[in-house]
Amino acid sequence: MLYYKLYNHPTSTEWVTFIHGAGGSSSVWYRQIRDFKEHFNILLIDLRGHGRSKMNLSSIKNYTFEVISKDVLEVLNHLKIQSSHFVGISLGTLIIRELAQLNSNIVKTMILGGAVMKLNVKSQILMRMGMLLKSVLPYMVLYRIYAWIIIPNHKYRESRYLFIREAKKLYQKEFLRWFKLTAHINRVLKIFREEMSGIPALYIMGSEDHMFLPSVKDVVQHHTHATLHIISQSGHVVNVDRPEEFNKVSIQFIKDYFSRYS
Repeated sequence: MLYYKLYNHPTSTEWVTFIHGAGGSSSVWYRQIRDFKEHFNILLIDLRGHGRSKMNLSSIKNYTFEVISKDVLEVLNHLKIQSSHFVGISLGTLIIRELAQLNSNIVKTMILGGAVMKLNVKSQILMRMGMLLKSVLPYMVLYRIYAWIIIPNHKYRESRYLFIREAKKLYQKEFLRWFKLTAHINRVLKIFREEMSGIPALYIMGSEDHMFLPSVKDVVQHHTHATLHIISQSGHVVNVDRPEEFNKVSIQFIKDYFSRYS
């Protein structure tokens, strides 16, 4: 089973589950824990091969977002958490949307930070180059390429450094599996863009996340259950770039859900 950590609230029955992105770990949420635990129970999870989830996963040859999402469901079932609000960043947002496809009853709301909706042509070319060179380049060189694709702006080097630092903790085979999965991601993203669930979703995007913000704007226009909040002077990793605003908007979104459905 995946590594997880709990923060129990003395009175609240609501759970918030945090899902990090590829190459990260639950430590990327360190600026969210204090604010969220004042209101909710918190579940932090390290995805397979990330952080402290270092079990032997060599038997899994073909990675899919469904396989990875079922790992998360296993943790929730083990803890007897019947439903939760989910907060994700970057590729973690794809895991949450896959969870909603697998079991919509377990996902109350989705808060999708730096949501990945579509890779542009430049990014696709760089990913394909990485795939061709993955057998000769050290995997950390590949991850630095990946990090520069996702976070190209010099102003947000703290966010890029955080992801590169966490990637150093990955097994090489694990990173290459995720890299291969990401290289073919547009087909999966097309399905997610066309088949949105009716679950309330809040997209939190940085104003300077030029790679993914345009496609998120397009998606939100066509789905009534989706809301977009843009954080100024922020790049892709909004929970690190502007944690105060990210936390405030996210917590209020969950509280608004209470007022509508309680």
